[in-house]
Amino acid sequence: MTITQSSAPIRFDGQVAIVTGAGGGLGRSHALQLAARGAKVVVNDLGVARDGTGTGQSAAESVAAEIRAAGGAAMVSGASVTDPAAVQEMVDLAMREWGRVDILVNNAGFLRDKTFSKMTLDDFRAIVDVHLMGAVYCTKAVWEIMKQQNYGRIVMTTSSSGLFGNFGQSNYGAAKMALVGLMQTLAIEGEKYGIRVNCLAPTAATRMTADLLGEDNLQFLAPEKVTPGMLYLVSRDAPTRTVLCAGAGTFSRSNITLTDGFYIGDGPDAAEQLAANAARLQDRSGETVPLTGFQQFQMEVAKARAAKG
Repeated sequence: MTITQSSAPIRFDGQVAIVTGAGGGLGRSHALQLAARGAKVVVNDLGVARDGTGTGQSAAESVAAEIRAAGGAAMVSGASVTDPAAVQEMVDLAMREWGRVDILVNNAGFLRDKTFSKMTLDDFRAIVDVHLMGAVYCTKAVWEIMKQQNYGRIVMTTSSSGLFGNFGQSNYGAAKMALVGLMQTLAIEGEKYGIRVNCLAPTAATRMTADLLGEDNLQFLAPEKVTPGMLYLVSRDAPTRTVLCAGAGTFSRSNITLTDGFYIGDGPDAAEQLAANAARLQDRSGETVPLTGFQQFQMEVAKARAAKG
């Protein structure tokens, strides 16, 4: 397939963006590129270690300084995304300083990888709190602002670990897949207000992935090769309800689909019939990407009615 060449540049002049976890890695790349294209950027980072311990704002200060040195506008926030009051204070500061919030990139997070057998409930909860609830708190803090503006762009950072699974990451995978569900509904609710909500599933060589991706692959996986996907998802012409996978300069879309299904009913041997026809569940020839969860109900009832003649 031929790649269509780009036309007008994507710009964010006059817009305000909040990027969480922007002190390094993907967040740093996102913040710098948004600023380079005209956005005023809130550089948020708590400054924690890879496992979420410790704090410090030096990384965020460094990114903000880079933006200012290049002629851009930036402010630093050390708010923890797991603290809704601190998140609200961050948003309030942006509103006092710049009067609007157009873009939110939910990127903050850390890892506590272990097999499910060895993982403590505290380690499971900590990952859900930062990845899922952190995105919820940040999104909630900007949602009414974006509704009143009749404009907003929100990106949730999901992961292939959530979409497809990964050994030792039950906590991370659960939180990351939950963000897809959050995106699906918020995109529906935000549509009439001009709010578009998407997910980015990145593959990049960062502090979080240093031990996972293999030394021979790291040359291809700079965070800067993912950021074009984020820029697209927060642009004026952005899609909505898209799960964009990005890494090594390659971009693809992941979809949650529904196969056409078949009617068995609720007879005494319905479970046995389902087992006998399990191969039919793998038939993807008639699958769809539902626009809402309501479509599953519609398909099921339609087949039940048809079976009853």
